[in-house]
Amino acid sequence: MSTRIPLAAPADNAAVAPVSVPSAHSVHAPSLHVPSVHIRAVITWLAIFPLVAIGMTILAPLTESWHPALRALVLTLVVVPTAVYLVVPKLLAGYGSLKRRQAGKASAKA
Repeated sequence: MSTRIPLAAPADNAAVAPVSVPSAHSVHAPSLHVPSVHIRAVITWLAIFPLVAIGMTILAPLTESWHPALRALVLTLVVVPTAVYLVVPKLLAGYGSLKRRQAGKASAKA
């Protein structure tokens, strides 16, 4: 399904050039399993909580006299990129692998 979007207002009754815009259903391949927002929230929490707990434990003796906002800034400067670029992708890959394994078992039973 595509939608026609005019590129510019025609000066006269000239034809408008069609532009194809993919529909929401054609963006994702049918075999691609995208976890629900709830699963992604749990996976993100599973990444963030241990990183924050470990980071707080390591930073606590070094930052006792710091303002809490500065401690939070330093902690999040380390935790957020670590979670976004390293931990969450690995957890999502593990989740995908688990779902594929479950789908393979289910199709073998059928």
